[in-house]
Amino acid sequence: MSKHHKGVHHITALSGDAQRNAEFYVKSLGMRLVKKSVNQDDPGTYHLFYGNAEGSPGSGLTFFPWPMAQQGKPGLGEAVKVALAVPAGSMDYWVEHFGEEGIDFDGPYDRFGRQAIGFKDPDLMQLELVFDEQVNELPGWEKGTVPAEHGIRGFYGTTLRLNEHEATADVLKNVFEFEEVDQKNNAWHYTTDAPIGGSVIIEKGESKPSANGRGIIHHVAFRAEDDDELKSLREKVIEMGLHPSQVIDRHWFHSVYFRSPGGVLFEIATDGPGYDVDEEPDKLGQKLILPPWLESKRERIEKRLPEIDV
Repeated sequence: MSKHHKGVHHITALSGDAQRNAEFYVKSLGMRLVKKSVNQDDPGTYHLFYGNAEGSPGSGLTFFPWPMAQQGKPGLGEAVKVALAVPAGSMDYWVEHFGEEGIDFDGPYDRFGRQAIGFKDPDLMQLELVFDEQVNELPGWEKGTVPAEHGIRGFYGTTLRLNEHEATADVLKNVFEFEEVDQKNNAWHYTTDAPIGGSVIIEKGESKPSANGRGIIHHVAFRAEDDDELKSLREKVIEMGLHPSQVIDRHWFHSVYFRSPGGVLFEIATDGPGYDVDEEPDKLGQKLILPPWLESKRERIEKRLPEIDV
C-alpha cells in the first residue's frame, strides 16, 4: 500500500451551468470526470468530481453546479485560488494550448520558487497551473484531451485570504502537519511532503465587498488516513477550541467539518473507501452514481438533472 501523505484531499466550489463546467475541466483542462453524483444535502443538483488518472486523494476538484446562482465575489475568510500541479517541462504546451482554447492567462510568474500561470474558469474562479518537478514522475491520464506527459497530476494546493494568519496557521501545523517554509510580503507558504496537495498559501488581505455564488470555493478538505485518524484529528480540533461536526458518511470517504479561525470551512476526509468503491476504475464518472441511501429516489432525482455530455 502506498504511503499516506498529509495534505489537501479535495476542494469543493460552486459553479453555474453543469455542462459548461464539465466541458471546461474535462475538455479544456484534460482532467478526468471521476464521479458524477448529486449534492447529498440537495439531491436535485449535481455534485461533479474531477481528478487525476486514478481519482486519488490530493486531486479531487469538485463542484456543486447551480445554474441560477449569482456571480460570486471572493472575500476575506475564504479559499480564493486553486493551484493545479503539472510537470515542470510542460510550460510551452500549456501556453500554446490555452491560446488554442481561448483561455486568457497571466504569467508566467514566480510562485514561491516555482513558475506558474494564472487563469479563471467560466465562473471566474481563480486557478493556477504550477510547474512542479515533484510531479514529473507521476502518471498522467492516458485518455484525456491533454497528452499524458503534460496533464494535470492533482493539486499543487490552495490560497486562503485572511485578516490574520497565525491562528489558522496553527491549525495547519498542529492538526494537518504543515510546516511554514517561506514568507514574502503579506503571504506565508506552508507545505507537507505530499507530491500533490502539499501546499497552502495564506495571504493577508483587506476587507472588500464579497458575495457567495458561482466561482466561490465552498470548502477545503485535508487528508486523514482512515477512520481512526479522522477521530484523532477531530479531537485535536476540539482541543484547539474549535467546533467540529460529528463524523459524516459521504460514501467515498468519511468527513468532519469545522470553521477555521480565519473563517474558511475546512473538512477532514479519509483516504478511503475511494471513488472506485462503486464503479470499476476504468469506468469512473460514466454514469450517475448515488450513495446507497438515495438509491430509492433515483427516478425522481434523474428527472430533475440535466444531461451532461463530455
